[in-house]
Amino acid sequence: MNEVLFLAWALAAGFILGAFFFGGLWWTVKRGLASQRAALWFFGSMLLRMSITLVGFYFVGHKNWKRWLVCLLGFVLARLIVQWLTRPPVEHRNASAPETRCAP
Repeated sequence: MNEVLFLAWALAAGFILGAFFFGGLWWTVKRGLASQRAALWFFGSMLLRMSITLVGFYFVGHKNWKRWLVCLLGFVLARLIVQWLTRPPVEHRNASAPETRCAP
């Protein structure tokens, strides 16, 4: 029973780490594209997100491959949810660029 509790905690921690990582990536792209110093935004965000995520995985895993794996599962689930929450509205998804005819 104790191991199941640790695995549930690892899943929750992986989900939180993934939400932080991919939510931060989405926020960085929105802020970075409007900034005069986009490279600084992207590089600083990458360093911060990667550092926190790697330290989080290190402490959650704690020499146990099952915790690492369950944490990774939570991380991937968070990616899917953040991707679903931040998708563009339907009218923007179906709009495609106008076709250009280059060849006869």
